[in-house]
Formats: sequence, C-alpha cells, structure tokens
Amino acid sequence: MQLSKKITYYLFFILVNNVFAQNPATSISIEKIQKHVSFLGSDIFEGRGTGTTGGELAAKYLAQEFSKLDIIPLGSNGTYYQYIPMHGSEPKIESRLTIYDRDENQTSLKLLNDYILLEDGDQTFTPMPLQLIFAGYGIIAPEYDYNDFQSINVEGKVVVVIEGEPTSNDFKYFDGANPTIYSLVESKKRFAISRGASGIIIIPNLIDEPNFDWAEIKTNYLFENVQLAYSVTSNLSVLLNPNIADNLFIGSQFSLNDIYDMHIKNRMMSFPLLTKISFKGVFERRDFISSNIIGMIEGKDNELKDSYMVVSAHYDHLGIGPEVNGDSVYNGVFDNAIGVSVLLEIASAIKTENIQPKRSIIFALFTGEEKGLLGSRYYVDHSPVPLYKTIANLNIDGIASFDKFNSVVGIGSEYSNLNNFLALAASQLGLSVTNVPPIFKISDAFSSSDQISFAVAGVPSILILEGIDYQNISKEKGIEKFIEFSKMYYHTPQDDLSLPINYDAVLQHSEFLMQFILAVCNSTKEPEWNENSPYLNTRLRSIAEKR
Repeated sequence: MQLSKKITYYLFFILVNNVFAQNPATSISIEKIQKHVSFLGSDIFEGRGTGTTGGELAAKYLAQEFSKLDIIPLGSNGTYYQYIPMHGSEPKIESRLTIYDRDENQTSLKLLNDYILLEDGDQTFTPMPLQLIFAGYGIIAPEYDYNDFQSINVEGKVVVVIEGEPTSNDFKYFDGANPTIYSLVESKKRFAISRGASGIIIIPNLIDEPNFDWAEIKTNYLFENVQLAYSVTSNLSVLLNPNIADNLFIGSQFSLNDIYDMHIKNRMMSFPLLTKISFKGVFERRDFISSNIIGMIEGKDNELKDSYMVVSAHYDHLGIGPEVNGDSVYNGVFDNAIGVSVLLEIASAIKTENIQPKRSIIFALFTGEEKGLLGSRYYVDHSPVPLYKTIANLNIDGIASFDKFNSVVGIGSEYSNLNNFLALAASQLGLSVTNVPPIFKISDAFSSSDQISFAVAGVPSILILEGIDYQNISKEKGIEKFIEFSKMYYHTPQDDLSLPINYDAVLQHSEFLMQFILAVCNSTKEPEWNENSPYLNTRLRSIAEKR
C-alpha cells in the first residue's frame, strides 16, 4: 500500500470510528425476526410469486409492518406501494425454433430440451429464416479498445455470441480475473440490438463453466416469464444448449470447439455463419400490476438528510410450480423471507430506539427479483429520490443461518470504498473481512441479485455475506452445507420452514448489517466508486446531470 493510501485510510478510520463509538450495536429482536420468517415462509403466501395472490398478500403484510413503524411512505400517492406494470408470458411446447443449413436442411429444436427463451412474449416472431452471424462475446468496450462488432454487419441478422468476456490477469484490461458488466447477458443483448440485430443466441461457455448442467439451468425456466411492461421486446433472445450448438456452425470455417480454443488463447474472432434460423412462438400471456414496498426513516442532520442510503431485500419467490417430492409450493424461506425479516427488524430497531441516523435510510422491499431483478430495475428507473443523491445500496439476499462466523464477505466491495466501511464495521465487532469463497461463482456473485441494478445505475452497492470460517463447525463442513443447500434446496419447494435455522447466526449477521448501515449513514464521507470501477462513469454522469 502506498503512503498516500495509508494516510487516506487512517483518516477514514478515525472519522468513521467516532461514528461507531456513538452507535454501539443495538438490540435486534430475534423473536420478531422468527415471527416474520414463520409467517412469510408459510404456505399461506403460496411461495410469494410475482403477480399472484400470494405475492399480493405478502406485499400487504409488509406495507402493514412499515405502517406499524410509522416510517415515511415513498410509494405511489402517499402509500408504501410503488406500482409496477408487468407483462407475463409463458411459451408453450408448440413453439418452433428451426435451424437451416446452406442446403436448406432443417433441424427443429425443442423448447427447454434444446433452447430456452430468455425474453419472450407474443411479439417474438421470425417467420422467415434470418441469417446468423457470430459476434464473439458480443462486446463493445471502448475503454479497452475492444469491439466484437467492428468487422461485421449484423443489421437484420441474429447474432450468436459466447458467454463471458476476454480473459485477463491485468486489472486494467477487463478488470483482470473479476467479471465486468460486459459479461452480463443484458449487456450483450443491448449491444446486439443497438447494432440493428433482430435477435441474439447465447452459447454457454463450457471452458469457464466446466460443471455446466443444462438440466439444472432449465429448471429455472419452468415458470412464467415476466418483464417490465415497458421493456417487452420483439427481439428473439435464446440460450442454446451447448450440446446442439455446433449445428449453428455447419459449413462455417470454425466450429464451436474452435470458438472455445479462441477463448482460451484470447484470440476471439467474429465471422458470418452459413446457417439461418426461424422462430414461431405460441404463448400464454397476461398483463398485471405488482408492487415494491418502500418507506423511509428521515435523517436528523439538516444537510445530510437530503442524501439517501437504500437498504433492500426482495420479498418475491417462485410461487407454485412443478411438484418435487410431493410439494409444489416454493416457499423461499432462505431465499429470501429471512432477508426480508431481517430488514424489517433493522428498520424497527432504528425507529423504535430513536437512533436517528444523520442521512436518510430508504427501506425497499422488491418484487420480481426472481424474474430478472424487475423490482429493483423499476426502482432505479423511477426512483422516489434522485439517484445522484442516493449514496449507497446495501442489498440483503440471504442471511447466515448455519453457524456464528468469524468473518464477512463483501460481494462487490472491490469496486468501491464501501470496502472501508465494511472493514471498520468488522473491526468493531471483532470480525475480519475475507475474499469471496471459491464456492461462489465470481462471475455471478455480484450480478445475480438486486445490488447490480443500483451499480449499473451508478450507485455504489454491496451484498454482505458471512465468511466460511465458522465458530463451531469447520470450513469443510461450512462448504458442504453451502453445496448441499445449492443442490438440494435452492429454488425448490424444500427451501421451507422445515430447514434448520441457527438464529444465533441470524442475530450476529443482523447486528453486523445494522452496524454497517449506521457507519455509512453517519459518515460525512460518501461512498465512491474506485477509479477502475466499470460503474464510475455512470455515477459521474448522474451527478453532473443531477439525475
């Protein structure tokens, strides 16, 4: 560490440490958390599916809890409800995706077995075969002098891309080993459509994901597809089973294996394919309203109260779906009834104990996270306060439930100086900060929950999890528990109230989150993106334009 950085850090430490001294850990009520978890995780809410009766009942319950705390409503017309128009669409098995080779031989693909529609709707229709063109990773990144579209014309064609981005060990080039926003599917879609493409086909990268399991992936698409009503698209968007993806390269100068080799050697190329594709979809569709639940505790400092920290958690889950082991209600206790319950109790503790943070705190409970981060995306598009005044987002998606822990992990902390707040909060509570455990896919960790919506909008954001060095079980046992949950319970009906929850760990995690929130809200120093962060420029534009 350079001397100037040391001085900055210690000044930061002194400044924020004084804040901690004024705000010792508060008395979180574990009994209240248990009550919320038992209620939200019960079959009464039928899995809290987006746009379902159970989801609406959950929203009403949460709004009532905010009302009991007498926090300020920030929803529509003086309520806690931020109403969101949505479009639901479910492709039927009769849908037809067809590949044509240069001799007009046809290969018909089966929905779910061979392909998944990432974005669908009754508008998606390509009756005439369209030319395919391979566009590498589908990335345009001027700051890295990289452009997969430079040598090709994709207008009116369907772009084929591979997941991921160029490999690098240099943080100055695609942030080294860390994934950037260019690896996100949404980024690839945006680049393709902006260049005039009629659609995009994405091929999983088996080099980066050697344990890729299509059967596991497709289970996430057995439910209704939901989109924000204003983002419904007519552009074809497909994830292709890699087992049949080589059919796209028939007659071309390179095969899929050649593409993987290009990725390994960092020599990706774009080139036209000699195949075409058509799609005729059959859909069941509906339009409906779903709601974010939003309230605020106003800051006490006359100047700082006009800046805001958003503390968020998603209350939705998958609803009722395919039966597994005799159960069809996807209760989502760990994902994310417990996170919502902790948020409610943190808000309650701050309000009832009259803590009065200097900055204002917005508590946002999002709908539609499981459908593509819809609630958080709508929030940043229609924020009740200007985004340039929104200093940070702490997202709560999952709470320590196996055992008490000795360290914490800041997902996304490497992008901003929220890492400093994280380190200081940890030091105050006798914890350390560790790196992202290898059991998490680094490429997915930051981009797979609502914190990424804030990051893409320019707001420094973070997700805080426990480390895997537990107090009463070994690291190996902790990893085993994470793997077991991921394989046996995650996104299944078995993520329910029958799972054991260590509420001592829940309490410890809750108190840490509380300490972190107060550190950020009571500091006169605002969180900032690091100079090499891919989200910095968006933040600077937001501030300059006062958006």
